[in-house]
Amino acid sequence: MRHSRGLITGSVLAASALALTALPSIAGAAPQSPADTLTAEAARAAEEMPAGALKAMQRDFGISAAEARERVAGEYRAGQLAPVLRKDLAGSYAGAWTTGATATLVVATTDRAEADTITAAGAKARVVEHSLRDLDAAKAALDRAAKKNDTTAAPVWYVDVRTNSVVVHASDPAKARSFVEASGADSDLVRVVKSAEKPRTYYDLRGGEAYYINNSGRCSIGFSVTRGSQQGFVTAGHCGRTGSSTTGYNRVAQGTFQGSSFPGNDYAWVATNSNWTATPYVRGSGGANVTVAGSTQAPVGSSICRSGSTTGWHCGTIQQHNTSVTYPQGTVSGVTRTTVCAEPGDSGGSYISGNQAQGVTSGGSGNCSSGGTTYYQPVNEILSVYGLTLRR
Repeated sequence: MRHSRGLITGSVLAASALALTALPSIAGAAPQSPADTLTAEAARAAEEMPAGALKAMQRDFGISAAEARERVAGEYRAGQLAPVLRKDLAGSYAGAWTTGATATLVVATTDRAEADTITAAGAKARVVEHSLRDLDAAKAALDRAAKKNDTTAAPVWYVDVRTNSVVVHASDPAKARSFVEASGADSDLVRVVKSAEKPRTYYDLRGGEAYYINNSGRCSIGFSVTRGSQQGFVTAGHCGRTGSSTTGYNRVAQGTFQGSSFPGNDYAWVATNSNWTATPYVRGSGGANVTVAGSTQAPVGSSICRSGSTTGWHCGTIQQHNTSVTYPQGTVSGVTRTTVCAEPGDSGGSYISGNQAQGVTSGGSGNCSSGGTTYYQPVNEILSVYGLTLRR
């Protein structure tokens, strides 16, 4: 059922206001509108950026502190508006992303009549041919085919909302096209691009710091969580199987994997013992605490930073959600593709945009010397599957 177009602007602003705390008004002055409140809260989120996060964005994006804050404010506004517009546009919705130095929100629709409504809500409109529902269906067909076909020559595919297509990366385009044909996906929706990318998981068997699995392999903590009174953390599924034991960075007994899924997915959670206390922090640049305030999904194009036990704190941008990637161990679907680098031992570590948790490191290609591409497992799926609550 379509929502009333006449309600869309109000619903966007009202939803934004529900998620925010209204600022106190000056005595005698008119109360702030929801739009003004959203703008004020976006500015506050930018000003409250931890110094380490601000410094990392300046380094990795080559921008000034003021430009970094302006971008974060824009991404905050986009993160609030995008999900409400998606709900209101329903079947005509074709994706959303941010663009430009100020992270302007762009929302795509297959219905030209919706363009003015999108603009009135504070975003740029893009009229396209295919809905996100159709693109997701084409990608789902590829995911099903990957269970029966070798995808080594076409290890990555994803929904690319900016080009309104499903993109398949392939070292052998001919084999990729055969894979697409075998899937039954609508070929008009799929683009095959030649790529030398060879994704791998970032699991390190040589030891180091962070946390250790069965006194041998090393991975990184994602985010602290609770389930009832039980404390613990989420991480990557390829780091350990259910029942595997963990020790902390200091080799003190820590916990046990309560659930793990890999391949197919790449998530797990570890229940910790009473020696360990869950905190709402991610280790940022220089070891500073970055506070986690929630887990609202950031739109494509948003800045995102990653924390890992091998390479520390690095930032980049979100390229595509709903990506499938083939590792030597099998295919993982539903991950997010980014420009952030990572290296072995960073697996399971945190991805955060602003103060919103996004996911845990799955794998990728390249390194932090020459750059690379990485994939993260969205955190909200992990919380939902295991009935966990993010510590914040």
